[in-house]
Amino acid sequence: MRLSEATWTEVADLDTDLAVLPVGSTEQHGPHAPLGTDFLNAESIADAGAEVFDDDVLVAPTIPVGVAEEHRAFDGTLWVSPDTFRAYVRETIESLAHHGFDRVVVVNGHGGNIEALAECCRRLSRTGDAYAVSFTWFNAVGEHSSDMGHGGPLETALLRHTHPELVREDRIDEARDGAADRWGEWVAGVNLAHDSDEFTENGVVGDPAGGDAERGGELASLAADALARLLTAVKEKSLD
Repeated sequence: MRLSEATWTEVADLDTDLAVLPVGSTEQHGPHAPLGTDFLNAESIADAGAEVFDDDVLVAPTIPVGVAEEHRAFDGTLWVSPDTFRAYVRETIESLAHHGFDRVVVVNGHGGNIEALAECCRRLSRTGDAYAVSFTWFNAVGEHSSDMGHGGPLETALLRHTHPELVREDRIDEARDGAADRWGEWVAGVNLAHDSDEFTENGVVGDPAGGDAERGGELASLAADALARLLTAVKEKSLD
């Protein structure tokens, strides 16, 4: 059940304590992919995982702005501080818990959110207000995960599968020509670059041409199955 599409009485009648909360970012993804890529992909996987899951689960509205200051050089990027982001996610989960949905899987679509989400979920779980864990879809797609970039093959593939009308296909060559091969500028295991414009000309990392709609469908299936397995584990976990 999607919370935003349900009435309060339907929510009251829902017999589950389990919810998913999609989170992402509004940030540049090169000249070919929309700024909403991260939250759109998180939302797609949350919906797909909930559909595969063999029980009731509430799908909360997506949080579309995250920890993304590293992309500030590119127009349209929005960001909040890690403190603000953690507080917003925490209080959203606390409000879900108030209504009985106190087992929450946060479905994440943005790498910059990972550290803040891990800390937020640990803190919530330790205080006993709710039990929460974070799931990042592109880390749950098997061997494909090694190809994760930024606006690269994985994100572009998933968009081509779920939102093909938003991919600017006529700009794919431009995107790949200005892309970096890897994220960051590394020396002795340290990334010297704090912002993405220091190492990628147009904001892209990886080759978006390597991600077609067929691959996007496979990514969606792998991530949805992984999320469903996680939901089962969270549902069955003893919290005594």
